[in-house]
Order: sequence, then C-alpha cells, then structure tokens
Amino acid sequence: MNDWTISGGRVLREGTLAEGDLHLAAGIVAGQRASGARRLDATGLLVLPGIVDIHGDAQERQLQPRPGIGIPTALALRDSEAQLLAAGITTAFLGVTLSWEPGLRSLPAWRALLDALDEARPHMAADLRVHLRFEVDNLAAMPDALADIAAGRVHLVAFNDHTPSILKKLKDDVQAAKFAGRAGVDVATLRQLADAVAARRPEMPEARRQLADAARDAGLPMASHDDASVAERETFRALGAGICEFPMAEEVAAAARAAGEAVVMGAPNVVRGGSHIGWAHAAPLAERGLVTVLASDYVWPAMMEAAFVLAGRGVLDLPAAWALISANPAEATGLADRGTLADGRRGDAVLVDAARRAPVATFCAGQLAWISSAGAARLAG
Repeated sequence: MNDWTISGGRVLREGTLAEGDLHLAAGIVAGQRASGARRLDATGLLVLPGIVDIHGDAQERQLQPRPGIGIPTALALRDSEAQLLAAGITTAFLGVTLSWEPGLRSLPAWRALLDALDEARPHMAADLRVHLRFEVDNLAAMPDALADIAAGRVHLVAFNDHTPSILKKLKDDVQAAKFAGRAGVDVATLRQLADAVAARRPEMPEARRQLADAARDAGLPMASHDDASVAERETFRALGAGICEFPMAEEVAAAARAAGEAVVMGAPNVVRGGSHIGWAHAAPLAERGLVTVLASDYVWPAMMEAAFVLAGRGVLDLPAAWALISANPAEATGLADRGTLADGRRGDAVLVDAARRAPVATFCAGQLAWISSAGAARLAG
C-alpha cells in the first residue's frame, strides 16, 4: 500500500478552500506526511472530498446497452467502476431495481448482480454498494429481498411504486413496446403479467411493512421515491424512511426538510436546467435548502458538473455546492467515515481541474485509483 502527499493544491476543509497539502496514510486522511510517501503535484488544482452517489442506475446501460441485449454482469460492473472513478465518484450506491418485470430488472438479474458484486469487490477500488429499489408490488421477490437484507448484501432500501404508471403506459402501444423491449418479452405477455400483479395490489401495504421492518432490523437507511404529496411522505416517514427521493412537488420537499430529512434530487436536473419530465428545477431548491443531496440519477459525470453549475449561479459557493455531492449524501446514508477531508476520515479524494470542470486523479481509501494523462505527468517519486 502506498501513502501519498498531494501537494500545492487548494484543499477543501471545513467548508473552505485553501492552499495546502493533503496527506493520505494507511487508507485515511493524516495530519502529516508519512515516511516514504509518494507525492503528486496538485498545483493549480482543487483537492476535494470524493463524491458519494446515493442514487444512480447508469450501470443499467452497461448491463443492457440496447433493449433486450444483455452483457455479462462481471464485465458490466468492471466498466461501471471505471466510469465512476473517472467521474470522481468514490462511493456509489448502485440503484438496482427489483421489479416484477422480466429482464433487466427481474429477480434473476438481481441475483446475478449481487453475486458478481461479491466476487468483484476484492478487486475494486471504489466502494460499490447496493441501493435496493424495491417495487412494492413485487411480492414474489420478497423472500429474496428480505434474505439479502439480513445477509448484509443491501446497504440502502428504497420503496418504489411504479406499477400504477406502468399500467397506464402499457395501454399505449408505443410506450408498451418500450417496456416490453427492456423486459425482453412481447407486449401481450407483459400486459398479462402486469394485470396479474395489479390483482394482488391489496397485499402491497403489508409487504411494504415487512420490508421496512427488515431494513430497520438491519440498521439500513430507507428512502421513499417520487413522493407525490405530503401525506405520502408522512406514510413513508412512519415506516422509517428518513430520505425523500425525487419529491414531485415543492411542498413535499419542504415538509421533509421541516422534519429534518434529507431530500434528494438529480444532478442531471441541475446540469440541464430543469427536470426532463417537468418536475421542479433542483438548482433553486438546493439554493433555498430544500434539496440537500444531489445524485447521479442516470449520468455519473453530472454530479461534479452540477456542483460547478450551482457555484456559477452565485448563490452557493463551491464548498457548499460540493457538500451536496459529498458530505451530505454520506451523512444521509450513515457513512460517518467519509464525505470530508478531515483527519481520520477515509482517504477518498478527487483532484479537479476547475477550468475544465474535469477530474485529474481519484483516490479511494488512500490509494490512487484513477488518473488522467495530465495527472500522470504530475507524479513524482
């Protein structure tokens, strides 16, 4: 294991950017240079805490680059980690949807991904965790979900309820074809399956309670997804979900914040200047303190870009904007060992060329995990 001194950059500590050195020793942020530490010249660069992505499902594009076309899971995970590191993301909660749909989001796909993660983790630098996005009508998969939670293979539980909207979209032939392509079945088969799932919807509340009990017993953070009303947020709060993901109305976000809960929205929303489906614009909500966490959602590089976009708007400075993608998501998920560059914290850091808004090097647990060609030229003995 190599120890490192990252010298000459502007380091983000305690909400302030200031020139100085960052020392990494034995996997953590250290107060002084370790004997024999390697040096990386960060002159002109920002030295920032590694990004913590609380909700991202971009790995689905590696698993299924075209509708119905699967790629071996181990290969897809290796590609995903490479992309995460190149985006400055050192901790990623992979949003894995466990749905009643066949194909990409099915129970077999869930099992394959967890098995591949177990095998890959010893060889990975990034900390890849599982964000179980459980479709609450997926009663057949409940035994697996409960067992995997109890076994420690899940790190965040989210309650998804997309079945009503899927049922509505399946009535349209064009929309139905999209869902069927992802599932790898014909439209008629998918419609028949959806009708069978809908028939058991009265059993959904009890299944949701069982899932919440299991997550609570395991000490896992819980999130609700796409809350449409304050009443819906209150329902999930009663189950123990302290994270409000992608609230559909500003008043829902305000209610969650009044209760001291984390509110998550997508970094692509900030980068694009608004939601792609017509919901609230995340940037002004973050500036008002109603959004506390930005997640990659479906584009990993959007997280870093969103922090710079927010800083450029002039309301939040870069340290405050960076907290939305580092300290705040770490706190929301109970990861007290990361998210800042305080002494004793996990040695996760990203060196950034601010002019290009681009990563130059990424360190995970004190080790150099990814470096650009420009960064490699800065290495010294």
